[in-house]
Amino acid sequence: VMQAVRQEGWALEFAAEDLKGDRDLVLEAVRKRGRALQLAHEDLTRDRDLVLEAVRQEGLALEFAAEDFKRDRDLVLEAVRKSGRALQFAHEDLQGDRDVVLEAVREAGEALRFAADGLRRDRVVVLEAARQDVQALSCAALEVRHD
Repeated sequence: VMQAVRQEGWALEFAAEDLKGDRDLVLEAVRKRGRALQLAHEDLTRDRDLVLEAVRQEGLALEFAAEDFKRDRDLVLEAVRKSGRALQFAHEDLQGDRDVVLEAVREAGEALRFAADGLRRDRVVVLEAARQDVQALSCAALEVRHD
């Protein structure tokens, strides 16, 4: 199974249930395919180092992390740097954190739609999002769109 997972992280799907709780096996899987975290035993989604590996490989793996990690600013920053759209899985407090949102929209302008309302009114944030993807303006507050 380890050999299969080293070649393709999604191979974890076909592993026996007890192997989905094997940290080393799951670590190999998420290094290859971050979102393979969704196949891991729930206990492993609470392993910060393992989750960090997953989001470094694929930011959207944040969706499958334990809720506490969705509040972990450093971990969320890693996720949105890899995939700005990972902002949608961050705790709402971090969706309102200007630095986190700026990182997210620099990677994917469309991440603006997951930002807190106040940041969709922030001209600097909106400008960064529009630089990455002009379509992001559709997610900006109306008063900013007219500038």
